[in-house]
Amino acid sequence: MPLKIYNSLTRNKEVFTALTQGYVGMYVCGPTVSGESHLGHARPYITFDVVYRYLKHVGYQVRYVRNITDAGHFEEEGRAAEDKISTKAVVEKLEPMELVQKYTNLFHWAMKQFNNIEPTIEPTATGHIVEQITMIQKIIADGYAYVVNGSVYFDVNKYNTDFSKQGLPYGILSGRNLEEQLDTTRILDNQEEKRNKADFALWKNAPPEHIMRWQSPWGEGFPGWHIECSAMATKYLGTQFDIHGGGMDLQFPHHECEIAQSTVCNHTAPVRYWMHNNMITINGRKMGKSYNNVIKLTELFTGNHPLLKQAYHPMTIRFFILQSHYRSTLDFGNEALQASEKALKRLWEAYKNLQKIVVDKWDATDMALDEKINKQIAEFTEFIEDDFSTAKVLANMFEIVPIINSIKNKQLPLHTLSSNTILLMQQQFQLFIENILGLQYQEDNNDTIDGVLQLLIDIRKEAKAKKDFVTSDKIRNELAQLGIQLKDEKDGTVSWSFS
Repeated sequence: MPLKIYNSLTRNKEVFTALTQGYVGMYVCGPTVSGESHLGHARPYITFDVVYRYLKHVGYQVRYVRNITDAGHFEEEGRAAEDKISTKAVVEKLEPMELVQKYTNLFHWAMKQFNNIEPTIEPTATGHIVEQITMIQKIIADGYAYVVNGSVYFDVNKYNTDFSKQGLPYGILSGRNLEEQLDTTRILDNQEEKRNKADFALWKNAPPEHIMRWQSPWGEGFPGWHIECSAMATKYLGTQFDIHGGGMDLQFPHHECEIAQSTVCNHTAPVRYWMHNNMITINGRKMGKSYNNVIKLTELFTGNHPLLKQAYHPMTIRFFILQSHYRSTLDFGNEALQASEKALKRLWEAYKNLQKIVVDKWDATDMALDEKINKQIAEFTEFIEDDFSTAKVLANMFEIVPIINSIKNKQLPLHTLSSNTILLMQQQFQLFIENILGLQYQEDNNDTIDGVLQLLIDIRKEAKAKKDFVTSDKIRNELAQLGIQLKDEKDGTVSWSFS
């Protein structure tokens, strides 16, 4: 089967054909590093990590560009009109670039915990001010932007009038017409500068209190949010490239603005396949500050949040995300995460048992079951090539898991399946679990704690037998200070509990 991708632009699944044979250019909108990464960042970057892994697996040379937004982010429609970096830097009493470095490092650390492969290029907005200014100058020269009081705005009405005839109206990606966009536009500062409420900022004049500012042909200022991605994508992937990814919340206005800017500047629609992952909810509610349910990734990994009953391993989060199709909504809750934790452990144990089977040469004694397993394994590829249906791949794996366990427990003879099928299972489970889905062994911390405590209990028992009560009491007392209570039972055994 050829790889099919759901294209948000056409709202259809389409066979993927690279612009240049053997090469793929992919751009994914990265984080705004004005704060710590949260649960909402997990889904897009895990989703597009799988896309990246699979494209590489089938032989493409992929240039994966994921930016860091470290300046400006002047968000016009439906959000606060502020420079997030500057605002947070004042709050934390840091230089803006100190803040940027702090949260960029935390973001990179979190991505490593998820076992995400690093992008091939990770450009920053502040590193591409020249490119953004050049692009804005071109847009002004072509008559699609205008300058007011040192700020530059994109003329949406003019763009819409000219490019609707070419099948590229403003709103083509989100499906909103101009009237609908105006209805949802918030009244923000400096709206009177615009010719039309729908116009968006390419460059903003910096007021005296604004920390991050650059010289431009229009005076000191800072870039608008949307122009940053257009400039960086164009520089590293060309005027047109294969895939642009991001969360569904970025369709409007961010990606809509990218299309308009890049089309005017480069005289072609920038992206062939737009991919958007759906949103997450927490216990059925949208994640947001007003609901007090924003969970930072460090809180997720440590369990240090009122909504969490325990800590969750990064692999549990990755597995949980991959159990749903990336275009479906996904609700995070303790019960669902705990179920995923158990399911991942079950899958990994079966996978390891499968890898331990020594394969020689034999035929299957149950041809029907052998054929069924072969079909299910072949479907791994069919499902992943059907718009990256990771959930279906995992569902097939869990249908095979009981067979692996039955062979391991000798409830089924090894020769029930042919040696070729066993070998195929070993190869395909490893390929998909580790290489494509990017799952890793999840260390069971409870087993480690049990082992360490049992060792201390054994040492204490030996000390008591030798009448070394100083050592015996020291182990008991110091564990008590750590909140672990030892209890000597009547039959000579020792139990422990958290006090």
